Amino acid sequence: MKSNKKLHLFGFFILSFFLSELLFRIIMDAHNVAPFGLGLWISFIFSFSIGMVFLAIGSIFHSKLNFIICAGLLCLVGFFYSSQLVYHDFFRTFYTFYSAGNSAQVIDFWREILSGIWSNLLWIVIFFIPMILLIIFRKGPFSFEKSNAKVIISLFAFSLFLHGGGLMMVTSGDKSQNTAYDLYFHNSSPVLSVEKLGLLTSMRVDFMRQVTDWSPVLKEPTFVTAPPDKTEDLEKPTEELPGDIPAQYNMMEIDFETLIKKEKNSTIKKMHQYFSKVPPTKKNDYTGKFKGYNLILITAEGFSPYGVDKEITPTLHKLVHEGYQFTDFYVPLWDVSTSDGEYVALNGLIPKPGVWSFSKSGNNHVPFVMGNQLGKLGYQTVAYHNHTYSYYDRHVSHPNMGYSYKGIGNGLDIKETWPSSDLEMMKKTTGDYMKDEPFHAYYMTVSGHLEYNFGGNQMAYKNKDHVSHLNRSDQAKAYMATQIELDRAMEFLLSQLEKEGVADNTLIALSADHYPYGLDYKTIDEFEGKEVERNFDLYKSNLIIYAKGMDETVITKPVSSLDILPTLSNLMGLEYDSRLLMGTDIFSDSDPLVIFRNKSFITDKGRYNAETKKFTPNAGVDVNQAYLDQMISIVNQKFYYSAQILENDYYQAVFGES
Repeated sequence: MKSNKKLHLFGFFILSFFLSELLFRIIMDAHNVAPFGLGLWISFIFSFSIGMVFLAIGSIFHSKLNFIICAGLLCLVGFFYSSQLVYHDFFRTFYTFYSAGNSAQVIDFWREILSGIWSNLLWIVIFFIPMILLIIFRKGPFSFEKSNAKVIISLFAFSLFLHGGGLMMVTSGDKSQNTAYDLYFHNSSPVLSVEKLGLLTSMRVDFMRQVTDWSPVLKEPTFVTAPPDKTEDLEKPTEELPGDIPAQYNMMEIDFETLIKKEKNSTIKKMHQYFSKVPPTKKNDYTGKFKGYNLILITAEGFSPYGVDKEITPTLHKLVHEGYQFTDFYVPLWDVSTSDGEYVALNGLIPKPGVWSFSKSGNNHVPFVMGNQLGKLGYQTVAYHNHTYSYYDRHVSHPNMGYSYKGIGNGLDIKETWPSSDLEMMKKTTGDYMKDEPFHAYYMTVSGHLEYNFGGNQMAYKNKDHVSHLNRSDQAKAYMATQIELDRAMEFLLSQLEKEGVADNTLIALSADHYPYGLDYKTIDEFEGKEVERNFDLYKSNLIIYAKGMDETVITKPVSSLDILPTLSNLMGLEYDSRLLMGTDIFSDSDPLVIFRNKSFITDKGRYNAETKKFTPNAGVDVNQAYLDQMISIVNQKFYYSAQILENDYYQAVFGES
């Protein structure tokens, strides 16, 4: 009888895990996490194994303690599923144990967290039902009596057997990128991992990686320089290119041959070998076009084309549609949302999965960021953020980029609303630097932050009257109301530049940190007037590069936020090495390449979806498998070497500066 009750308890654990995973996948189906497929069954096998471990642990002690352990373990499982659900609603990704270790900062968004809990309350309660049922029926069909050592050892042994079965499922299939094998052993991508391995397995793997200090990088890819139809001149090392190389290309005189001979670290030596063969971008008609100009660089929270309207946000409309107009610009979403979005735009590098790349870069040599480049030329360099100054460790990363940095709590004295006003930040800061040319100011705004409603978002409430007449949903109107605050901030900025007499000599660049993922998909579809394609088009955005009186120029090739740093460096005529960045100068003749978090990409020939492994060529374009294989390899290289730059402080190894 007691053994039957033990079996009932085991079956209850297995069923609880399986149904929780299935329910979670069904809920996440709206966010591109497939509910069915191989990942569900891999998750089931591993859940079987975990259930055995739980049963074994819950059989070691006396009955009361065993009951507490079993109930506690089910409570933990319910917490994992419900907390990840709320987190995903907030950040459009799943948290890792690394992020959880920095969870104190997330408390700043307690209003949004409470709102997320409330909107998902039914699902949260359901995830805790197994624990509730266990408590209610603890004296019924289940036994919590202590088992003998033989039974406990057998349970652990059977758990290992089932775990081995799960590993066989993972290793027997496809081993290419983004597969269950790749995500289990080599790569880190929370959203894909949950789909291919299941939530509990993904969290178990992530926990083990944190404990062992595992570094989530790809195996070193085969070196490839360019697509097959472009390789003829580029296969030669850059040292063999004809003429005065630095005069023709955006590159520096780096003696890679000597660096390779002297380097003892095998990884850094391979990096020297790789970067010595990467083709640099050519200088062009736009090189130095804004040399000597002041620069105001802005990362705008949640900025998107949906907030650009000729009547509602006239200044943003002016900046987007005058000067340089980028018709195919993308801001991919990365794992650490805003911080990774900043990192990409300011460093020209792909963030490393599993860590806070910007925070980690605060201890590295970062010579190519605009603050350090312009600071060396005698520019006054300042940075501002109208939220807590230390959020995402900006008090570490931003001074390292050469900025005198102020946020709320270390010098920026503005009203602490949620979110805070971009207009007020602009009014309080422009006087710091505009009277002392040349200057470079960097802003990270916050007025456009979710949630988009008129109850908890004070910027939306402040500007509600300006959008009340629109024939849109309340969420759409609230989003546009937050962008009005950014628009007013930009209007004030332009007026101050005119007032101080520096408008004719100031370049303004603005891009988003990520798309406004606080909007429901149905609201995004409402803005677009159609269902938005979610692997590529969801991330389409606006890039503003504007100077008073500049000629209108339309750029139609696909580009992304990864290209901002090299493009600005070229426009301002700065000395930088294009080989050492992952983006490229937009105005160069280099082939365009837009890279997304899941390793999908867009080129001038078409789009490759890394999840479906399907390449869709542009109209009238034919590509062969060699082209596709080579582009996949190039993308893998960029992910790999970008992570290695961060991990190994590579620029320090090259330039020997601090």
